[in-house]
Amino acid sequence: MPDVKVNPNPRVATLVSVGRHPESGRARRAKQDARAVELGLKMAGTACRLVHVGDTTEPALRHYLGMGLPQLSALQAGPDADAVPALARHLNEHPADIVLTGIRAESGEASGMVPYLLAERLGWPLVSRIADIQTVENGVADVLQALPGGQRRLLRVSLPFVATVDDAASEARQYAFGPGRRGELAISVADTTVDEDRQGWQEMPAKPRPKRLNVVKAKSAADRFKAATAKPQGQGGKVIRDGTDREKAEAIMTLLVAEGVVR
Repeated sequence: MPDVKVNPNPRVATLVSVGRHPESGRARRAKQDARAVELGLKMAGTACRLVHVGDTTEPALRHYLGMGLPQLSALQAGPDADAVPALARHLNEHPADIVLTGIRAESGEASGMVPYLLAERLGWPLVSRIADIQTVENGVADVLQALPGGQRRLLRVSLPFVATVDDAASEARQYAFGPGRRGELAISVADTTVDEDRQGWQEMPAKPRPKRLNVVKAKSAADRFKAATAKPQGQGGKVIRDGTDREKAEAIMTLLVAEGVVR
């Protein structure tokens, strides 16, 4: 991994949320948010700022302080509050060059829309699923974006910007109990508005959908094993190389209608 060249005084803010363990449901630091904090520490050291909007009494917030940071700005807000306006006001009052977040939260709506809505409100560019920030010089950052299949893409982004941190980023360090207790929770009441769209929602535990099994008619165990491990074959379709653009477009539209994508 190449060394990071940073500005003398980089201003990095990391947005953190309360995570949930997938098995026990216990509160914890969110894994992707913790990776964002790790990248923030790499970029700015202990000058990296932590920002949270929501329940400020949750003990799991101190897990982030236990990573070696002295303070966390906790903006108290109710469960029905819209966090985006409060975050935008906070960043306008406490400017940052780079805002790092996880891709999505582990509790609540977990829609992954907060960084996009925040970037839109601030008028900043957004880079999704980054694995690293290689350089920050002269108001420009070279960002390494994670792509499917382990591929990477180098992007050049002007400051300030918002970035979501992928699971391909460096794993977060283990937090320590002592520094977590000694760190300061700077609690303030956020001026928030009620998320009207969420009022009519009902939340319930997600259930995995059962997978439909294909009945394999085979006489021997070898035939059944071959059928179970065989790659799925294409279901019809055709390749159109000749013809006009209109004929190709009509073929695509016919397929979309047949698949129920377009009605």
